[in-house]
Amino acid sequence: MDMDLDLTLQHFIALLPLLITSATAVLVMLGIAWRRNHTQSFLLAVIGLNLALLSLLPALQVAPLPVTALLMVDRFACFYMALILIATLACITLAHAYLGEKQAKGYPGNREELYLLMLLAAAGGLVLVSAQHLAGLFIGLELLSLPTYGLVAYAFFNKRSLEAGLKYMVLSAAGSAFLLFGMALLYADAGSLSFAGIGAILAPAAQPGPLVQLGMTMLLVALAFKLSLVPFHLWTPDVYEGAPAPVAAFLATASKVAVFAVLLRLFQLSPAAASPALHDLLALIAVASILFGNLLALLQNNLKRLLGYSSIAHFGYLLVALIASKGLAVEAVGVYLATYVLTVLGAFGVVTLMSTPYNGRDCDALYEYRGLFWRRPYLTAVLTVMMLSLAGIPLTAGFIGKFYIITVGVQAQLWWLLGALVLGSAIGVFYYLRVMVTLFMVEPNLRRHDAPFNWGQRAGGVMLLIVALLAFMLGVYPQPLLELILNAGFAS
Repeated sequence: MDMDLDLTLQHFIALLPLLITSATAVLVMLGIAWRRNHTQSFLLAVIGLNLALLSLLPALQVAPLPVTALLMVDRFACFYMALILIATLACITLAHAYLGEKQAKGYPGNREELYLLMLLAAAGGLVLVSAQHLAGLFIGLELLSLPTYGLVAYAFFNKRSLEAGLKYMVLSAAGSAFLLFGMALLYADAGSLSFAGIGAILAPAAQPGPLVQLGMTMLLVALAFKLSLVPFHLWTPDVYEGAPAPVAAFLATASKVAVFAVLLRLFQLSPAAASPALHDLLALIAVASILFGNLLALLQNNLKRLLGYSSIAHFGYLLVALIASKGLAVEAVGVYLATYVLTVLGAFGVVTLMSTPYNGRDCDALYEYRGLFWRRPYLTAVLTVMMLSLAGIPLTAGFIGKFYIITVGVQAQLWWLLGALVLGSAIGVFYYLRVMVTLFMVEPNLRRHDAPFNWGQRAGGVMLLIVALLAFMLGVYPQPLLELILNAGFAS
């Protein structure tokens, strides 16, 4: 009996990050029911997320530990949980600045629900990265997606935001339908829903049957929808443009990291993914995402749309490591996602602070950033570092991520993919530099939006400066991050 109790306590400790995040969501909900107070909801959410982050330490002590057949809490899951919690924390901090303080200035509707929805979506992300079973994957994905519909359409006074919410909902629902169909086909052939079970049953067969291949392809299509890979990317720029800036930041970081982590686990545990046909399909999607993402970003005059297209390209680069899935692939994905999250949070953070407090449409047109250097030099420095990092220029965090991906590609001898990656990066440098040049142009009498004058002393601004500093520090001295990721492998 003692033994049994001991085990249940360990399971409880392993689940702490998820339990604390869910409890925080409930607390925020009760807080809203008791009395509406913007600061109270914000503080509850921040304290809860910080506690969830701290609870990863005891969770790591008991890892690796399967919690029921659905979830596996190992170091891999803990690393991505940390990444999701940090991203959510950053987005919530930005949202607080974005919504504004007083009713007269700032968001005119109810503000508190934004935190609630973000916490629920974060809980979905935590389930997703520890899923080792298709049912766990589905629960996590839906828990991540459903609150996001509300988040994207949160600024419902703005028709762009409403349209973005509807688009995201319809396409996301289509993605979920593909996912369920794919699972059904896999189950029909393998008779098991756990990743390892599917892998074990299909491993002896040198050539997986048509049902398995079709099932895996449908799973891939569904996850490609969520990661906005070409040709399932059409919703991305519109949704990024319509969503409030902190929500766009959440979509581009926490939500994508969670989906990519589960895709990586699925590929590592289930050799059905190794069939040549699927490899070719993935390679095709990767090349298309890299080239289309970068080429379409060239035409954009809107910063949020540009970041949306560039995120398509970045997940194309990440697919190179997924296709290699040998050698350093898992580490490369970890390094790349960590640096990508930092950079995108910084870039969207600047857009958020420029649009702070909420006043109708976001400040996302490129012309609104003309000459920003002369008005807000430090904010410009942050955005410049982020653009350099996204372009993968040495001495920034983004360079380390790119370097790892290229190393993995060379190890696996994926020359065509590397060619696309180099070409894509070269195109990328052009439009990132265009944004940077805009910041330094002198343009008289053109001022629509501006960040509040004391932005650096507020929570959102402090967080942004920390992100920028980290992006630079990790570029110069990446050792701590690399060591952290080397320990974040799968439980073998």
